[in-house]
Amino acid sequence: LLVLDLEMPDFDGLETIKEIKARALETKILVFTSSSKLGTETAIEALRLGATDFLTKPGPTDSGDPQAGMEPSQRIRASLEPKLQALFGDSPVPARNPAPKKTASKSPIWDILMPRIVVIGSSTGGPSVLEEIISQLSGPLLCPILIAQHMPPLFTTTFAERLGKVCGIPTFEAKDGMPIQKNGIYIAPGDFHLSLCGTEKDPVAKLDQGPTRNFVRPSADALFESAAQLFQSRCLAFVLTGMGMDGKDGAEAIKAAGGTVVIQDERSCTVFGMPGAVKAAGAFDRIATPQEIAEILLEKATLGIGIKKVVGA
Repeated sequence: LLVLDLEMPDFDGLETIKEIKARALETKILVFTSSSKLGTETAIEALRLGATDFLTKPGPTDSGDPQAGMEPSQRIRASLEPKLQALFGDSPVPARNPAPKKTASKSPIWDILMPRIVVIGSSTGGPSVLEEIISQLSGPLLCPILIAQHMPPLFTTTFAERLGKVCGIPTFEAKDGMPIQKNGIYIAPGDFHLSLCGTEKDPVAKLDQGPTRNFVRPSADALFESAAQLFQSRCLAFVLTGMGMDGKDGAEAIKAAGGTVVIQDERSCTVFGMPGAVKAAGAFDRIATPQEIAEILLEKATLGIGIKKVVGA
């Protein structure tokens, strides 16, 4: 493991990552960056180049912050330890009253599936996988895509800008009360749960700072459950790489409503925690690589332009 400061003189963090990848070194890289606009942009670029995850340098805290009053070194340790456990621990999928395992099967109506909403949950390793997937989409979208990626504030703003540039589809950091349009991608802002309200015909984004779920905010569970309630069987969900169990309860809600759930395959995951928890619960229809997920989205959420390019890649 390498913890790498991105802000260094002469040979900076991005150049270091490029050199590590050029030499095919297999070390995992956690980049250490500030929460400034430049710091977030550099961190997103570092993830694109192959960094595993990032840590933010300790900044000011308010009285409601659980890390308020902690020394900077303690705050760094508190952020670093769960990432180390996820990357190197023996049990990435915690057992919490596990349900009996079920046998996953393909949806019997997959060929005629026409989703009205696509929801995605991801954490550690998610930004680079999401960029890989979203960059292959060709608009216009037939239905909106909503993403709950575990990131702090400012990082989600930069990440939304980045995704919009690589795909050319209108991409937004969601705002409370924002209408959810068909040809749009919406990112849950850092430290806010994103859910859906309104009607299936006219969905609206709802943001709140309610209690964390599975220790995270935004939570894929909150997004998935609201999508299941509003769209029922017309909901298509993807659970991508990430530590913890976020997304399991939401995936179960989507399956109970007749929707469809796809999880990322273990081999391509940085951490198999989130998709692994969904797999253990049996709340999924397919297991797919990032490339296969891009193909599914091209087939189900776009007009299909570019399918030959992706399939033949």
